[in-house]
Amino acid sequence: MERLFESVSVIGLGYIGLPTAAVMASRGLKVIGVDINSRAVTAINSGRAHFFEPELDALVKKTVDEGLLRAVTQPEPAEAFIIAVPTPVGKDHAPDLSYVEAAATSIAPVLRRGNLIVLESTSPVGTTKMLSHKLARLRPDLTVACEGEEEHDILIAYCPERIIPGHMITELLENDRIIGGLSESSTALATKLYQTFVKGQLVPTSSQVAEMVKLTENAFRDVNIAFANEVSKLCDHFGIDAWEVVKLANHHPRVNILQPGPGVGGHCIAVDPWFIIHAATELTPLMQAARQVNDSKPRYVVERVLKMTRPVDTIACLGLAYKADTDDLRESPALRVVEDLAARHPGRILAVEPNPQSLPKGLEEKGVEAAALDAAVSSADIVLLLVDHRQFKALEPLHLEGKRIYDTRGIWPDYRAPRPDLKKTTLRAVS
Repeated sequence: MERLFESVSVIGLGYIGLPTAAVMASRGLKVIGVDINSRAVTAINSGRAHFFEPELDALVKKTVDEGLLRAVTQPEPAEAFIIAVPTPVGKDHAPDLSYVEAAATSIAPVLRRGNLIVLESTSPVGTTKMLSHKLARLRPDLTVACEGEEEHDILIAYCPERIIPGHMITELLENDRIIGGLSESSTALATKLYQTFVKGQLVPTSSQVAEMVKLTENAFRDVNIAFANEVSKLCDHFGIDAWEVVKLANHHPRVNILQPGPGVGGHCIAVDPWFIIHAATELTPLMQAARQVNDSKPRYVVERVLKMTRPVDTIACLGLAYKADTDDLRESPALRVVEDLAARHPGRILAVEPNPQSLPKGLEEKGVEAAALDAAVSSADIVLLLVDHRQFKALEPLHLEGKRIYDTRGIWPDYRAPRPDLKKTTLRAVS
C-alpha cells in the first residue's frame, strides 16, 4: 500500500494535540509535535504527558521510545500539518483567533508543494478560509487551496475534534469525524490522513458546514444543560430532589434531560456558543439565555452555601476540575465557586482535588488550603461537593454524619433534597 504521509506535524500539544499526536504515532506515522511551551516539549521527549489523561502517559512513552514521536518548539518540514491550538474568547466574548494565526505564521516558512494542512481547533464559521488567505499572503510562491478551484500546491481542510477528557484515546479512534475541505482534493487527502487511525465514519462536507457542525453540537449541549440547571433551581424552590425529577422524567420515551451541576466548564461547551452568538447576536436569543443560565450557576451555588455558613465555619470544597476524573481546570465552574467563596467567606476554605499536583496560584493567594479528602471532611463544618470524582463517590456515608452537606452533582442520595430551613445542621441541598 502506498504510504502518503512519511511525517505529520501537530501544532499545539495540549489536551487535543498531544493525544492526537500520540495516537497517530502509535499507528506507525512519524509525528513531530510542536509547542511553544518548552516544559511540555521536555516532558514529552522524556516519555511523559504534561497533563493527566488515562492511557496517554503509556502511549507517549511507547511512541517516543520507538522514535515515532518527538516534540520541538519550532515547526519542521512534514507532509501534513494538524493545527490544534486554543481558540478562546475575550472578555467581550469575541473569538480570539490569534493562536490560529500564529500557527499559520510559524508553519509558512517550511511548507512545500503537496502539503496538507488540517485545522482542528474549534473555530467560528469562515476561519478555515481565513487561514487559507493568510497562508496565500505569507507564501505567494505557492498556490493555496480555496473554494471553487482544484489546482493548488497546498491543500487545506477543517476537521473538528470530538473527544472528551477521560476518554480521549478511545474517542480519537472510534468517533466519527467531519472533514470539510476547501476543495474536493483537500477533503480527499485529509480523509486519507484520518483513515490511518480513525475507525469511525469519515464524513465529507465543506469547511463552513464542518465549522458550524462543531459549534452546533456544543451549543445544543449548552442549551440542554441550562434547562437541567434551571430545573434544579426550581426543585430547590419546591424542596424536592432534582435528580429524582430528572430520572423519572427521562422515563418518557421522548425525553432525555441531562444532569444538573454547578455550571458549565471545559474548552468547548462554555466557549463555543459565543462564536455563534458573536456572529449573529440578533438570531441567537435561546443560546444567549442558555449562556446566562449556565454562567450564573456558580454564583447561585455560592449564595446558597453562604446561607448555610457562620463566619467561623470551615468549608471543604471537593473538586476543582470541570469534569470528573480529569485534571482539566479550563473554564471550571467548581474553580469559580471556590474563588468566590474564598473572597466572601472569612472562615477556612479547604480544597480537595485528587488530580492536579498543586492548587492554582490564584487560590493560594486567596488563602485556600489544599487538603487530603479524609482530613478535609473530618475538619469541615460544611462539605461542598463540586465534582463527581470517583474518590468522592466512594466516600463512606459515615464520614458525612453531622456535617452540613451541599451536593451539586447528586452523587450522595441522602443529601440531595433541600430542607426549607437552610440553617439546620442536617441541611440537604441541591445545586
